[in-house]
Amino acid sequence: MKDNKYYRDEVPENNPTFEVDRRDFVKLLGGGLFIYFQLGEFLTGVAAEAAQQRSLPKDYNAFLHISEDGTVTCLIGKIEMGQGIITSFPQMVADELDTPLESVKMVMGDTELCPYDAGTWGSLSTRSLGPALMAVIAEARGVLLNLGSENLGVAVEELAIENGVIFVKNKKNKKIGFGQLAQGKKIEKYLDVKPKAKDFSEYKIRGKSFTHADGIAKAKGEAQYTGDFRMPGMLYAKILRPPSHGATLVSADTSEAEKLEGISIARDKELVAVLHRDIEKAEAALAKVKAEYKFDEMKVDDQTVFKHMLEFPSEARVVKSTGDIATGKNSSNQILESEFHNSYVAHAAIEPHTALGFMEGDKVVVRASTQTPFGAQDGIARELGLGLDKVRVIAPFLGGGFGGKTMFRQAVEAARLTKLTGKPIMVLWTRKESFFYDNFRPGAVIKITSGTDKSGKISLWDYHEYFAGARGSDTIYDVPNAKTTSYSARNVHPFLTGAWRAPGNNTNTFARESQIEMMAAKIGADPLDFRLKNLKDERMIGVLKAVADLFGWTPAKSPSGRGYGIACGFDAGGYVAHMAEVKVDQKTGKIKVIRVACAEELGFCINPQGATIQLEGCITMGMGYALTEEVKFTGGDVHTTNFGNYQLPQFSWLPKIQTKILDKNEAPQGGGEPGIICMGGVLANAVYDACGARLYQLPMTPERVLEAIAKVK
Repeated sequence: MKDNKYYRDEVPENNPTFEVDRRDFVKLLGGGLFIYFQLGEFLTGVAAEAAQQRSLPKDYNAFLHISEDGTVTCLIGKIEMGQGIITSFPQMVADELDTPLESVKMVMGDTELCPYDAGTWGSLSTRSLGPALMAVIAEARGVLLNLGSENLGVAVEELAIENGVIFVKNKKNKKIGFGQLAQGKKIEKYLDVKPKAKDFSEYKIRGKSFTHADGIAKAKGEAQYTGDFRMPGMLYAKILRPPSHGATLVSADTSEAEKLEGISIARDKELVAVLHRDIEKAEAALAKVKAEYKFDEMKVDDQTVFKHMLEFPSEARVVKSTGDIATGKNSSNQILESEFHNSYVAHAAIEPHTALGFMEGDKVVVRASTQTPFGAQDGIARELGLGLDKVRVIAPFLGGGFGGKTMFRQAVEAARLTKLTGKPIMVLWTRKESFFYDNFRPGAVIKITSGTDKSGKISLWDYHEYFAGARGSDTIYDVPNAKTTSYSARNVHPFLTGAWRAPGNNTNTFARESQIEMMAAKIGADPLDFRLKNLKDERMIGVLKAVADLFGWTPAKSPSGRGYGIACGFDAGGYVAHMAEVKVDQKTGKIKVIRVACAEELGFCINPQGATIQLEGCITMGMGYALTEEVKFTGGDVHTTNFGNYQLPQFSWLPKIQTKILDKNEAPQGGGEPGIICMGGVLANAVYDACGARLYQLPMTPERVLEAIAKVK
């Protein structure tokens, strides 16, 4: 330390290592029974690639711990951000293990205690980790039965388990509890012959509704988020930020800030931070820092960006092709060409990005609001030149993420500052910082040429997606001549973009379902009948018929003046169909959503109440990107800074919401994202049905609605 400044100018080595010692786990959790299993066979795709980069062996073991009091602790690398797996995973564990639900505890998102996980995103927790977890529990059950056999002196085949107690089938008083098996021991077991997980017919707890396990704590304000933690000697860091993404720091004069009592300055290459025990005093001192920047701005703004995208050099990739586009055009009786635009959208989670870094000996520990604790661990280790065994990341409850907290910049900042100063450092982003550094949902352009033949069947579908991402760009409908092309390029956007709840699918479903409704209107067909006539996918047909029954749909050609809309799609393995009713004030352009109905098919639903909450949340959140949410910018200067100029849905907007989750005894699918993908399309179609105005850009602001109405008149 030099006076009241901290410096670190050396470049760290990039040489992280990772070693796991089972004895460390035992030491951290105490005595009891530890069940291990081979995770490698369950790692696929991104998770497998990430594990390989970390040099994780294929037989890296996840585990389950049973304590002496019978408590079953399940350790997973996923995090809880309101999606409800803190409730549904215990249902799965308790049901598979035949132990009381209340005896199951979860340890989540701790890189020191939990098995590696690539991150909580993509609605993958249940559908991807679920099978691995059930394999663990089935193996644990087999181990427990073997131990019970040894203790009770009977063959495994003669034993059964109920409420965490192993007993002899024809002599129930001859029994032993899980806790008794674990008492006074440190046992590590795994089976060579792996038992099968239970069949759907054997489920007793899965499939029943349970209130979120963290609901009461959150409602009472007892649940702790990163920003709630305090430590002796903790300092708040206010960090010097550039005015634009096109700005590079040239110099920073901190002399005036240093004159303030209790202020210290920390510098680590480009990172300049003002530190104080009081966050407001740190912020006041930061305002006195005089910084000089050089600028290299992209010449684009929120008005010109769509033209910029179409002109930008890009790489075209054919996602799927069937038949021949030229043949489709020749066989079409009606042809329709459209271009759709989608604005940049922020994640806007209620909890801003936060991290608390501190030292435990020579180990850097960071509590962080991140969806990717292991990714954050990797990033911190790289930045500081430490082995992964010297970095621990713990993700407590998150106040929303939606893909925006897959990034962990604030965690790296906290780690750098705590390593530099040796003190606990809290990095608590302001709302302006959260907007500025957000990895926005990318703005995008969709161009579609489609056609129908004389019988009303879709004969042509030529789909071009620019920079939204291909997820959700599937044709869905039965079209003999169809082609989907995806365009991508580096540096097309003036700032960071990334995954936003069901990435790509909201944009693609809006464009596809708008086009479908327009085709139906052009040939004078009822939009539901038109869809059903052009579908072969029985699951999609099933959700459409279910939502029509729920909504009370009666056939009519659009625009009918009723303000009814339809949209359907699939995401994360789940199928959805929406119907909506709106009213449009043709003098102000304001859209009022009266009701929204949605039918969803997710395979086997673990917790119907939790899935319903997710679905209602998707509908509510989807109203935002459909009606009001839009990031304004000039080059790298983000003008959207807070909720005063970024309008989220309000409770007063809420329509009547009707939902139906279809029963299906098949593998569970993702439920956190499918319900949001149709909201742009269903509301755009309802607006068209109400007043004949077709909206080609989201969000459908009053100004855009009035402009569309003027074109009709």
